[in-house]
Amino acid sequence: MIGQQEAYELIETPAAGLDDLLAAAGEARDRGRGRCITFSMKVFVPLTTLCRDYCGYCTFRRDPGEPGGRTMTPAEVVALVQAGGRLGAREALFSLGDKPEARFPSHREFLRRHGHRTTLGYLREMCALTLRESPLLPHANPGVMAERDLAALREVNVSMGLMLETISERLLRRGQAHWNAPDKVPARRLRTVELAGKLGIPFTTGILVGIGETARERVDALVAIRDLHERYGHIQEVIIQNFRVKPRIPMRLAPEPSPEDMLRAIAVARLLLPSEVSLQAPPNLSPGVYPRLLAAGLNDWGGVSPLTLDHINPEAPWPLIPELRRATEAAGFTLRERLAIYPGFVTRAEFLHASLRPRVAALVDGTGLVKESHEHWRHW
Repeated sequence: MIGQQEAYELIETPAAGLDDLLAAAGEARDRGRGRCITFSMKVFVPLTTLCRDYCGYCTFRRDPGEPGGRTMTPAEVVALVQAGGRLGAREALFSLGDKPEARFPSHREFLRRHGHRTTLGYLREMCALTLRESPLLPHANPGVMAERDLAALREVNVSMGLMLETISERLLRRGQAHWNAPDKVPARRLRTVELAGKLGIPFTTGILVGIGETARERVDALVAIRDLHERYGHIQEVIIQNFRVKPRIPMRLAPEPSPEDMLRAIAVARLLLPSEVSLQAPPNLSPGVYPRLLAAGLNDWGGVSPLTLDHINPEAPWPLIPELRRATEAAGFTLRERLAIYPGFVTRAEFLHASLRPRVAALVDGTGLVKESHEHWRHW
């Protein structure tokens, strides 16, 4: 691994030196992880689009009464995850706004009717319902959480996640990306990631590139993630995600990060993070440059859905899995399906609730990846 100062220098690599940087990152990936690229077959479950935060780049969140501003009922959740199961999906990715009950009386009433005071309590019930009524394994991304919430959700999730996004407090200022977003205070998000480590939760996190942070601040966020992983060993995956412009967001006139900026961030992340931490960049947000993403050290394509949109970036359709397979194999890699819990955590009892271990064990082979006999996508 490289140090923070070297990472500062590399993330500002001029265009003439970019190929050398990518080559170094690719070699680090091959040395630490081999030539296998993974992905997860998922269903995207947008449990509630209501959120108390108003981020400058978000098109997912809505207020009550706005088109699309709603919370899914239990029946809707069951119908969605069962449909995904019929198509061979393994992961139910629950995404939702942060603490909408703190802002919206109508949402508090919805929760009350369903027997809950908090959105996180309702989420736990929906994760348990998914386990009972479908073959899918939940992976929840519910935002900032307290220790008791993480502990309760651990019982019904094989892994969880929270994008750190950035540790730049500048972005909390008026007019910046995280102004009027109380759950985007970096210290609060870092605390959630740390608590997940204390509780032994396999965790996904990452950075959001192009929301106003500097290149060096990207490094700072990656170093913060690395430090927490070195303390608790729980970071299974880091996502390097690029900001995308959308018509209705406050940041609709902001520039998107260049492909070169994304490649630098991916490559530096690979060199900076321990080899056991998987590195992902969403393929639907960088279409047509898959070989370059692979060259930069990526080893995972993330969750790809055969059924649902990317509700965070609805303008960016998922690539077809045969397309990903062709691109991956053309670059000299093999493509394998994983679960929402990464192979390195599958056999470690301290990272998976006892009630979930039999479900996971039935699906994976000796490497911790989905058994090839169960990989439905190979017949597509």
